[in-house]
Amino acid sequence: MSSEISSIYKRIYSDSFPDRMEINFIDRGGKQTLIYEKVQWNIGGERKGLRYGENPGQEAALYKLINGNIILGEVSTILPGKYLASNVELLQSGKHPGKINITDIDSALNILRYFNDSPCTVIVKHNNPSGVAIASKPSLSFYRALMADRVAAFGGAVAINREIDIETAELIAENYLEVVAAPEYKEGVLDILSKKKNLRVMRIENIKRLDEFIGTEVLDFKSLTDGGLIVQTSFTPKTLKKEDFSLARTTFNGKEYAINRKPTDREYEDMLFGWLVESGVTSNSVIYVKDRVTVGIGTGEQDRVGVAEIARDKAYKKMRDRISWELYRTSWYSLKEELRRKEIEEEVSRLRGGLKGSVMVSDAFFPFRDGVEVGLKEGVTAVVQPGGSLRDHESIQACNEYNATMVFTGQRSFRH
Repeated sequence: MSSEISSIYKRIYSDSFPDRMEINFIDRGGKQTLIYEKVQWNIGGERKGLRYGENPGQEAALYKLINGNIILGEVSTILPGKYLASNVELLQSGKHPGKINITDIDSALNILRYFNDSPCTVIVKHNNPSGVAIASKPSLSFYRALMADRVAAFGGAVAINREIDIETAELIAENYLEVVAAPEYKEGVLDILSKKKNLRVMRIENIKRLDEFIGTEVLDFKSLTDGGLIVQTSFTPKTLKKEDFSLARTTFNGKEYAINRKPTDREYEDMLFGWLVESGVTSNSVIYVKDRVTVGIGTGEQDRVGVAEIARDKAYKKMRDRISWELYRTSWYSLKEELRRKEIEEEVSRLRGGLKGSVMVSDAFFPFRDGVEVGLKEGVTAVVQPGGSLRDHESIQACNEYNATMVFTGQRSFRH
């Protein structure tokens, strides 16, 4: 039975989708049309599209926009020809891509576009980042993003905004990953990556120009159970520099409440980094960042205080595993020696899971002070949130009690 089950993941499914697709928007002023072409690759001498959808047995097809532009009110969508994940060049396929491989890389690029000024790595698993890091060189950014959550990165998709060099490739090859995407690969890198025969290696040249995709909008379609559709324009963060933040301030029952301390330059840097990473995390979400590296990422929860606690707990767990791996090349979960475990526990406790001095980021307002206090009790020194709660004054008071600073973005960042 187990062999039969495992075989379904190796099977290649054909799809019944046509080579072209049109989407028409019709109103009294006429018709606007988007024209798409199905994407296929040469795999072993055959033209093949997506391996399957979210699960084996689900037919799927990838389409790229080749013609048309939609203008809805004051919104004009992205023009054809500016391709990223919809038109990857497969340098090594192993098992050719399925739907999740493409959407994970797309989710990574959605975050990566904001950080093209420095080497940055985004590792994504199931449409959420497991680790994001900016560093002085690609190999260091990859290592820090990986160690932010080494366990969750297993089988993930990696996007790096710089040419992958030998040092970075060797680090990648030490791990099990499904996909790696970059604008280019230095000579000899593909020889190293070819040792991972099932790794999909993608070249996306437009990663070099990712900053051109900041602020561009596309149409986002969501299918309903009854076959209906919801169409929305894609989310675009308005806070792109520190001057776009506003110091937390509100009025409640005729009394004004304001944050006492302004952020330091380092805090502003992490605030901006964290807010832009947050835009690519599934709601409800709270994340912690420090020194432009994610420390704990909480995703997809129903209550805000709960997701703040999950992100906190993950920070502790991931630091235990990182220290265990760096010292003994053994995961925390496999480390048996009690003395070593105790030493690691003490170090993680001393550092509070890396949360001391970190920035806490929330994709929506904190409805009560208990949410923000989860981070403040761990040594968080700065908080980013949209603001707008009837009890914003409680969160402001909490931050002032801990001598922490807080800024509002004035924009919610839900992602579903």
